[in-house]
Amino acid sequence: MLSFFLTWIVAAVSLIITANIVPGMAVVSFPAAMLAAVVIGLVNAVVKPIITLLTLPLTIITLGLFLFVVNAISLSLASWLAGAFNIGFVVNGFWPALCGSIVLSFVSGVIGRFVNADTLSQ
Repeated sequence: MLSFFLTWIVAAVSLIITANIVPGMAVVSFPAAMLAAVVIGLVNAVVKPIITLLTLPLTIITLGLFLFVVNAISLSLASWLAGAFNIGFVVNGFWPALCGSIVLSFVSGVIGRFVNADTLSQ
């Protein structure tokens, strides 16, 4: 249960850092980032596998590079859903979504490594 909450907090902090780095992305507050992390997680769990399966031929032709576009679509969809529920997470357009998905993956991975290293050492 603790690892679930740590993962959730890492996702929210990564989202805030990404929003500060990428122009065109905005998160209003930490609670908004926590809710946006839930929305992103739900989109990644439900919609992203369907999009990935439907675009599999294009992904194979581009040797996997189209997955960056799939990630951007998922982040844009999460932003749209967050806007529908007035969460306070906005991505303005395709290019901020593409850059944001790349930066979010990197930042989340780096922070996740530090959290996992600290958790394993205890």
